[in-house]
Amino acid sequence: MQDVEGKVAFITGGGSGIGLGMARAFSAAGMKVVIANLRQDHIDQAMAVLGRSGAAVHALRLDVADRKAMAAAAEETVRVFGKVHVLVNNAAVGLIGPMIDARYDDWDWALGVNIGGVVNGVVEFLPKIRAHGEPGHIVSTSSMAGLFAHGGGGAGIYNTTKYAVVGLMESLREELEPLGIGASVFCPGLVNTNIHEFERLRPARYANTGYAIHAEAAAAREQFMKANILPAGMDPLEVGERVLRGIRNNDLYILTHPEYEQGVRDRFEAILASFPRGEPPPPPERVAAESRVLRPQVFIQERDRLLGGRSAAGKAK
Repeated sequence: MQDVEGKVAFITGGGSGIGLGMARAFSAAGMKVVIANLRQDHIDQAMAVLGRSGAAVHALRLDVADRKAMAAAAEETVRVFGKVHVLVNNAAVGLIGPMIDARYDDWDWALGVNIGGVVNGVVEFLPKIRAHGEPGHIVSTSSMAGLFAHGGGGAGIYNTTKYAVVGLMESLREELEPLGIGASVFCPGLVNTNIHEFERLRPARYANTGYAIHAEAAAAREQFMKANILPAGMDPLEVGERVLRGIRNNDLYILTHPEYEQGVRDRFEAILASFPRGEPPPPPERVAAESRVLRPQVFIQERDRLLGGRSAAGKAK
């Protein structure tokens, strides 16, 4: 989907951070944008920023875990702008805390937003993207934590949800390709956002947390991240521009931070090193039965597309 001017994008979590960076980049490229966010103060701040550019922007409040609200958001997007071409499932909660202390409310909150919100977006918006027959694209924000589990003690629930988003989008890519609709999973590294404020969004229905005993440490961690870690992150506008480039290129994986490459290599090398060695070949009938899943084409095609393009660029130099 290279021609984005005049196209309509819907972005969850669009009121701040990465989502607002995408909204700014999309608007600068001539797109019409709907930003959805749970916090009204973030919506107001985002509209003040976007309004100065004269962009065609509409905002609405949304809890992505609420299926009825997501359906209404899809209807409102079409009502305001006539169509929708790009869906960005970006909203998430950066829940941090040891899994050994987590309660169901901790799991249900993270699963409901970080995975359920993506599912709800796909279910409600994909039919509307398909309906107009024009090019379209779906982006879902995972994280580098969706490609290798981040350590540091306490990111287990977050890692779990982000791994799921990667698998969802890899699978969706294969289904959407014949329909002329792109699909990308966005895996950023450190970005200068307000992700440290996640607990302020916890709904009352998920109040039974196992992390209350860590409240003092969590408050100290939030202040440390705000003062020392997040300011070193990539600027959200630059991130948004890279996502837009990924949409135009129809990249399966939109990666922004080269310094994480070794972490990905370490994980996959550990997996490859775990395969049995020195054993007799598997029986042909088993291999034949497994043939449809042994080498998924979605990965082969993306690898060959990217490596072929780099090879051609190298020869051109």
